[in-house]
Amino acid sequence: MKLEIRAYGHEDEDSVVALWNAAGLTRPWNDPRRDIARKLRVQPELFQVGELAGRIVASVMAGYDGHRGWIYYLGVDPAHQRQGFARAMMARAEELLLAMGCPKVDLMVRTGNESATEFYARIGYVQDPVTTLSKRLIADDH
Repeated sequence: MKLEIRAYGHEDEDSVVALWNAAGLTRPWNDPRRDIARKLRVQPELFQVGELAGRIVASVMAGYDGHRGWIYYLGVDPAHQRQGFARAMMARAEELLLAMGCPKVDLMVRTGNESATEFYARIGYVQDPVTTLSKRLIADDH
């Protein structure tokens, strides 16, 4: 079956949140529904989903700030992993970013997630010698 990739639609929210939960992308300190709502306010065309027979099995969220592109929430349903869907979702995100003039894409992988690090290396990503720092401005308390 061919993965059909398209822009996220409001009707996809429950399916995408379920996908992210199944793929282990969610964390207690990030409310996925709030993350979706935030993305829909900024460059919603960079939020893509992948469907098989009308069922969402993959997602990727990208952003571009004029200097760098970023990738978030790349996920594939565990029942459909290792079929090239993550690679296809990344190719779509990169295509959209390149069309915007984006010169470089960055992403973050949680420490210890070796399978993700290895996947990104296989598709051409390299580990930069940087330290990522963060500061939460809005808490997603439930």
